[in-house]
Amino acid sequence: MGEFQPWHLLVVLVVALLLFGPRKLPELGKGLGEAMRGFKDGIKGTPDAPKDTTATNSHPIDTRPIDPK
Repeated sequence: MGEFQPWHLLVVLVVALLLFGPRKLPELGKGLGEAMRGFKDGIKGTPDAPKDTTATNSHPIDTRPIDPK
């Protein structure tokens, strides 16, 4: 039951071809590849990933003590 046979992949490809058609499959493959690449980059923490700016003081806050007069 837990074995993967090469013909399983063939059945999945034939079903995908019947559902989406030959024109849509390359677009789906490209989108899946980009999503997987983005996921791997996110896991690795690549330097081109957006940095978290919440830790910096991006909002001016008046930190002067209040004069009690």
